[in-house]
Amino acid sequence: MRNGTNQAAMFTAKNAFDVVLWKKHEGDGKTLQPWQSMVSGFMAGTCGPVCTGPFDVVKTRLMAQSKSGGELKYKGMFHAIRTIYAEEGVFVLWKGLLPRLMRIPPGQAIMWAVADQITGFYERNYLQ
Repeated sequence: MRNGTNQAAMFTAKNAFDVVLWKKHEGDGKTLQPWQSMVSGFMAGTCGPVCTGPFDVVKTRLMAQSKSGGELKYKGMFHAIRTIYAEEGVFVLWKGLLPRLMRIPPGQAIMWAVADQITGFYERNYLQ
């Protein structure tokens, strides 16, 4: 759930930011400048962790719980989300978001700058 949601959010956001900010559409032959790709990639890298925060918290809590002397506190993903929300509030589902936002968006900015340049090179030299 987490990785699929993360990738869907990031790829969708990257394409949307390219269209909105730079009028770049998939397959139009236009290559963004590296700094443009970095801006779009950074913003897309922010969307992934924001969308997957609850799945990260639930995954961590499910993996960390032990059955020492009784029942498990969380019986599955949806039960964990309901329990955490009821006991601690909705914002706890995004606990740890700031450290992830300090790490992931800068990496995505660099990755997209490189990927867009390679894709642009390929389109210019091999698809025409």
